[in-house]
Amino acid sequence: MEKATILDHEFIYDREKEVEAFEQTKAGVKGLIDKGISSIPRFFVHPQENLSSNSDSCLPVKFPVIDFGDDGCREGSEIVKDIRNASQTWGFFQLVNHGISLEAMEEVLEGIRKFHEQATHEKTRFYTRDLTQKVRYYCNGDLLVSRAANWRDSISCEYQDGDLNPEELPLICREAITRYMENILILKKKLSEVLSEALGLHKEYLAKIECMETANLVCHYYPACPEPHLTLGATKHCDPSFMTILLQDNIGGLQILHEGQWINVQPRPGALAIHLGDLMQLITNAKFKSVEHRVRLGKNCPRVSAACFFYPSTKKKNENYKPIEEILSENSPLYRGTSVTEYLAYYRTKGLNGQPALPHFEL
Repeated sequence: MEKATILDHEFIYDREKEVEAFEQTKAGVKGLIDKGISSIPRFFVHPQENLSSNSDSCLPVKFPVIDFGDDGCREGSEIVKDIRNASQTWGFFQLVNHGISLEAMEEVLEGIRKFHEQATHEKTRFYTRDLTQKVRYYCNGDLLVSRAANWRDSISCEYQDGDLNPEELPLICREAITRYMENILILKKKLSEVLSEALGLHKEYLAKIECMETANLVCHYYPACPEPHLTLGATKHCDPSFMTILLQDNIGGLQILHEGQWINVQPRPGALAIHLGDLMQLITNAKFKSVEHRVRLGKNCPRVSAACFFYPSTKKKNENYKPIEEILSENSPLYRGTSVTEYLAYYRTKGLNGQPALPHFEL
């Protein structure tokens, strides 16, 4: 039995039983909305420390916005300098003129929306928690271990070594996802070269060590919530990837934590948000930072996003990753080596509990 707190009133309830009943519907959060609920189930209610908005920034903040239309890979270019600065101080930047058309981005967001808003029986054949399945539909990857669930449903499409048979994708969004991912994989290669340059390495270094060869596109759907003040779309966390390329719709809700302040990332037409993850911070010995972020919800409109996480090739997933010797210089390594398999196992067991995973690997 678990003790759950809702506002100032305390309830004792069998969380495991309620979660299991919810899981058996395979309808996700969208299924709750379709039933016309006016209050959210208790296991979606977050503790106050997760929900606190006392530090929310209402001040205008100038985010790093990088125009990728120039020769970004040229040594010493302004783009390399800007990305280096953003990676060191924010762990985050917005990218414009990145080569992916607005049409392709709008199509994939609409495809994701159509998948999640179709009849439940059309989605349930993809519903699984089996991580060996390349295409998976589910509600909360950590639903069974988290203290509080997040208000979102997801479909995950894993491009192992950059490859996924389009026939495995749901027909309703197959063409849109396939087209978008063709563009994302090209952009990833360019970004890995620029990040290598920004680290003072050969421009193809990150690609050569194959630390970003597998892409996992996770397509999130955050239904409008009847009690958005009690829950979150995503708890505070850093991504466990090397890098994440995020496309969000125009609803907003994404916040990043910068210098102790939660800052709203307002959607910018045509822009992609680049998040550096824990594994990037690890191999750069904290020269580049992973960024803590979360998603707040709205009451009236659903939100759609597409987050593409980059991991090593399948043959490298059990390889030991540690701070890169070429950039350690006179500094001692801050982290022990770990494989991506080990890191993800710890991350998933811990769940999105608002606490960072990386300190577990500190020396």
